[in-house]
Amino acid sequence: QVQLVQSGGGSVQAGGSLRLSCAASGATSNIPYMGWFRQAPGKEREAVGTMKEGMTYMADSVRGRFTISQFISSQDNPKKTVYLQMNMLKPEDTAMYYCAAGGSLPLTLASWRNEGKYTYWGQGTQVTVSS
Repeated sequence: QVQLVQSGGGSVQAGGSLRLSCAASGATSNIPYMGWFRQAPGKEREAVGTMKEGMTYMADSVRGRFTISQFISSQDNPKKTVYLQMNMLKPEDTAMYYCAAGGSLPLTLASWRNEGKYTYWGQGTQVTVSS
């Protein structure tokens, strides 16, 4: 089992920055990829970006403004933390952001946006960008 705990988020004016964190614990060797999704009010959840073994996939809507990075602790049972650095935020970035992780299914450029690829989900954190 894997547990994902999110932190960060909040409210910011357009053009500002925020950073989200997602700490994974448990059987982290089972989650070679971790990423972020978001859901705005009245809209479907959409993929933001995912990191898999050093490779990063990003949605066109955030590429150049958002970046994903990862830290893996040097322990026998390492903890993985994935970050979403969000710069030049826009009002349309307002949403609930969810961390997601998986590994039981192969992830490719064609499939990384598929929610079904992700087994574990964080609790969600709100990001609000005002104009």
